[in-house]
Amino acid sequence: MKKSANQLIFAAGVLVIWEILALLKVWPPYLFPTPQGVAESLWDGFKDHSLWIGIVVSLRRVIIGYLISVVLGILLGMLLASNKFLEDSLGRVILGLQSLPSACWVPIALLWFGLSETAIIFVTITGSLLAVTQSTKAGFDNVPRILSMAGRNLGAKGPQMFWHVMLPASLPYLLDGLRQGWAFAWRSLITGEMIYISLGLGQILMTGRDLNDINLVVAVMILIALLGYVVDGVLFRRLDTSLRDKWGMATATSK
Repeated sequence: MKKSANQLIFAAGVLVIWEILALLKVWPPYLFPTPQGVAESLWDGFKDHSLWIGIVVSLRRVIIGYLISVVLGILLGMLLASNKFLEDSLGRVILGLQSLPSACWVPIALLWFGLSETAIIFVTITGSLLAVTQSTKAGFDNVPRILSMAGRNLGAKGPQMFWHVMLPASLPYLLDGLRQGWAFAWRSLITGEMIYISLGLGQILMTGRDLNDINLVVAVMILIALLGYVVDGVLFRRLDTSLRDKWGMATATSK
């Protein structure tokens, strides 16, 4: 309850400061919108269904790209953790590529796939894949050696060792990677949607820029941030809480 109250107080304070700055006209109205103007843009966008369409299209794309990056990232992370040669060679390349902003992949996406849906999903995958890979590798690297030894002593081999020992022990790292991967996928998607007219939120953001409509630009930015926050809060925080509770119970039981 106290946490929610603090968040409401902070949000109210931001709105008050925003309104005061808008009334003082420190910046011209075409550069600094009012809260009322942004609210009207949101209302109009939902009323004419353009924002609803943008949300549905963007979420569909990010889900496709994110799921592909999760599958590939987990497999690649497991390979790097289990093979010293790949870790020393490919692992270094992945570490270097991780520093590239998602916008750097846009020219390659355009050259390979043209102005297409595939290009947008490709940018989304590249933004998320490396984070999932690195976290998966870190998870398997940090599994206590005593757990794998105990698993072998109990007869666990191959798939049994993976499902019952390695995977549960690496889940905290893996969940962090999935969480980071989602954030990177969402950011990369918006970057990819700015490539061309694609009906997504990124394209609506560019439309606001082309029309010099600061109210629409800020409204879409708020919507993008809110959707990212909701997915992180509803899905990943609950998964994290559930995992920690189960991990704590398992630890207590083992003791």
